[in-house]
Amino acid sequence: MNWYALYTKPRNEDSVASRLQDIGVQVLNPKLKSKRYKSNRVTEVIEPLFPCYIFAHFEREKYSHLITYTRGVRYILGRSNPIVVQEEIINTIREPMEEGDIIVVKPQRFEKGDRVLIKDGPFKDFYGIFERVTKGTERVMILLDALNYRLELESWMLKKIYNG
Repeated sequence: MNWYALYTKPRNEDSVASRLQDIGVQVLNPKLKSKRYKSNRVTEVIEPLFPCYIFAHFEREKYSHLITYTRGVRYILGRSNPIVVQEEIINTIREPMEEGDIIVVKPQRFEKGDRVLIKDGPFKDFYGIFERVTKGTERVMILLDALNYRLELESWMLKKIYNG
């Protein structure tokens, strides 16, 4: 038995994974859990790590035909000669998983003086300098370059800019 990558129809990763598990095929359907700024509020989003792709562990001769014709599957990567996904790659994907098949995106650690880019929210694409962590687990204070203004926001909204 080997791991193979399956290409699915858009937004069919979950249903294909469920169908394959129902017939006894082991599936890895990695997802990413992150925070986003939408409609003037912060929401938690869970989305596929690899949109339109899942991984399945099966005997090629026994299951290829059945999997190819499973509703929601477009094809097994490699089609007539499926490409084996190495166990090390599967283990690397699984390593940061915390909640089943979900990888939780954690905020970066910043140090005083780090140059940062605001990657989400009303100040998106503004640059600043990290000053300090404030009260609350994920709140930080930055000095906004463009306005010479101190701004407190969620640390997940920032991206560290590396000079070099």
